[in-house]
This record gives sequence, C-alpha cells and structure tokens, in this order.
Amino acid sequence: MPQDHTERRVVVTGPPRQSPPHARLRSRGRHPHPSAYYRPRTEIDEQTTLGHTYVRSLMRSQLRAALTVVAVLGLLVGPLPLLFSALPGARRLEWAVLGFGLYLPLVLLARWYVRRAERNERDFVRLVEDR
Repeated sequence: MPQDHTERRVVVTGPPRQSPPHARLRSRGRHPHPSAYYRPRTEIDEQTTLGHTYVRSLMRSQLRAALTVVAVLGLLVGPLPLLFSALPGARRLEWAVLGFGLYLPLVLLARWYVRRAERNERDFVRLVEDR
C-alpha cells in the first residue's frame, strides 16, 4: 500500500498563558508602579533575557570565587612535590608539612570561599528583591 508523502500540518499546543498578576492588577488601577516597571524577580520568573543575565552574573561571580580557590590551592600544594624531591633526606619535614602545615591554610581558604559565596548570594537576593 503506497503511503502519501505530503507534509501534514502539525498543531503545537501548550498550557494556557495567563497574564502576570502585576499586569492584571495594573489594568484595574491597583498597582502603584508604572506599566513599564519590571522587578528583577519578574524578569527571572518569566525567563527573559534580562533575567537570564541576572542569573548568569551570579553564576559568574560564584565561578570566579571557585577558580580563585583552585588557583590558590594549586599554588599552595603544587610545588610541594618539587620541594620534597629537592630535599630527599627531610622526611620529617614532609610529615610536618603534609600532616600539620596544610590544615590551617586549607581551613582558611575554605572559610573564605564559603563567606564569598554567601555574600554573592546575599547580594543577588538583595538585587532580586529590589531592596
């Protein structure tokens, strides 16, 4: 049985769109802001280009903090094998550095990262909530 290869028309449907609550209130005259005013939270919720930019800026600042930690960690731990190979008879130095010397810098680095990440998120929330 030969099949008809003509193109069929396809109907794409989705959930019904509703006007945002602020638009409905504005149309009734109860919204205090002018019609062109959009809050950053609205931009993010509606996934506009500006909302995407807000979220991307948060992600970039978090990535910048993470890359800073990785760079400092690499500079802190990276040269240790060269140091240990240059001093082959200093086994106690190796144990002291690896066993005790690295903990304080690692804890301080982790503490700095957590504070930086929380500050980035707090600044982002302050921006989104329009304070």
